[in-house]
Amino acid sequence: MAKPWDNMSEEQWESICKRCGKCCLHSLQDEDTDEIYHTNVLCRYFDVEKSLCTVYENRCKIVSQCLKLNKDNVDKLPFMPKSCAYRQLFDPQYTEKPTPPLKGRVISETEIDETQIEDYIVDWEDL
Repeated sequence: MAKPWDNMSEEQWESICKRCGKCCLHSLQDEDTDEIYHTNVLCRYFDVEKSLCTVYENRCKIVSQCLKLNKDNVDKLPFMPKSCAYRQLFDPQYTEKPTPPLKGRVISETEIDETQIEDYIVDWEDL
């Protein structure tokens, strides 16, 4: 059975994104339990004021852990926030809710000691 996203153009696919930046937050995965922990630490290239990645076209080259979301991988990435518009497209159990902006809630990765990232784990309901 065909899915609504099967015949989407690249432009249509990109238009699904709400530019919230939550996928640009650093996440941690417990090696023993595989549990995902989100932090309020944001990639240095995400501009919170403009709600966009400043290196978007080259993000996967510049940031090794950055992934280009596509129709084949977005539903297989456990760290994707539940509020992500792409995740909601693939998983009907997540309904669209307004999400507060990141501004005032995050810190850039350039401002922390990366060995202390566990100190920045958050339990936000809107992730």
